[in-house]
Amino acid sequence: MKFNVIDLFAGCGGLTEGFLQTNHFNTLAAVDWEYPTVQTLKKRLSSKWGYDAGRENVLHFDIQRTNELIDGYEDPEFGSSTGLDSFVGNNPVDLILGGPPCQAYSIAGRVRDENGMQYDYRNYLFESYVKMVNHYQPNAFVFENVEGILSAKPGEIQIVDRITNAFEKIGYEITSNLRANALFDTSYYNVPQKRKRVIIFGVKKSKNSTQLIRNFYSVLKSKATDKPLASKKAFENLPKIYPCLNSSKHSHSVKMNGVPIPKNHEPRTHSRRDIEIFELLAKDIKSGIQKYKSSKALIQLYKEKTGKDSRFHKYHVIREDKPSNTIPAHLYKDGLRHIHPDPEQARSITVREAARLQSFDDDFEFLGSKGDQYKMIGNAVPPRFAKIIAETIIEILENRTEDLTLEVGLYKSEVTNSI
Repeated sequence: MKFNVIDLFAGCGGLTEGFLQTNHFNTLAAVDWEYPTVQTLKKRLSSKWGYDAGRENVLHFDIQRTNELIDGYEDPEFGSSTGLDSFVGNNPVDLILGGPPCQAYSIAGRVRDENGMQYDYRNYLFESYVKMVNHYQPNAFVFENVEGILSAKPGEIQIVDRITNAFEKIGYEITSNLRANALFDTSYYNVPQKRKRVIIFGVKKSKNSTQLIRNFYSVLKSKATDKPLASKKAFENLPKIYPCLNSSKHSHSVKMNGVPIPKNHEPRTHSRRDIEIFELLAKDIKSGIQKYKSSKALIQLYKEKTGKDSRFHKYHVIREDKPSNTIPAHLYKDGLRHIHPDPEQARSITVREAARLQSFDDDFEFLGSKGDQYKMIGNAVPPRFAKIIAETIIEILENRTEDLTLEVGLYKSEVTNSI
């Protein structure tokens, strides 16, 4: 007996991974439009969770083409599929998960864009999510996004107002105060990274729906730890990767020392200039001198070393005694803001280290190019946080009264033809 789930904008499966770890949920289908993430999630579902890879229920498609996604498609870019309805069959959809791409809501993205992302189509991808909720009528949904969604205002209308109204029109309720209730820092949820995210939990409207939503946020907040989780654990028991002084092909090499090398733990290639900067900055922290503690000092260092001006500081060394700074999708471009804390290694973090900071297990293999891997990790929901969300949903459902069960209609359904 498990809850049936569809995961939209699934990425490599951070949300799915956390929900499956509880053994209370079954993934009927998942959707993403980037091929490497789809292949990564397919492999994970089959190798770790025993799903039949031949069922092809991880769909590579553009969710904006909602009707085709539901009914089936043949497309030169995305291939062919019989559509979501064919994988759902007669099974009830208990829950929909998903986090529409956050770039349009990201504060950093708005700063970089000359129009503040006002005209970015991704502002309105939530509408496709709403259409899917309306079609499948799940009893609840989890909608994840960045903190910037709380202040995004395309077309001079708050995006959270647009989202609230869209769900209300199809008969669903979410909390009326997202900033107070729905903003969470994952470093207080067993994730060694400061990552603020908005978690919108919605349910079908009923006389008890408001209380159910309050219960969800109350329970989830109660699961936070007193102190954030420091990043040190993410770097433990990994082979060290040192600079190569005499190689023309590689800037770094892995020193094994009998420690097995986990998948996706290959170093980036760095210039000699960057290696010197990384060593300088990591030593500055480790020694306690902290000459480069301020943004002003880092901006000046960048100008001295590169001859270029910048309004923002480019470098950041991860502190082992604190949570890492947020792992972003931008990490696929460079790792200057995610420098390893060990000055002897003088490098940016590997894909595996980024995955650990996002709380992925070491047996989770990321496919595609190294850039693809960094990007999908940066876009993912940390699985440990996702698991706590899933446990919260289970808890509020199992502890409520029989009357509430009947009213809201959430129920455990038999799993058929899903695995």
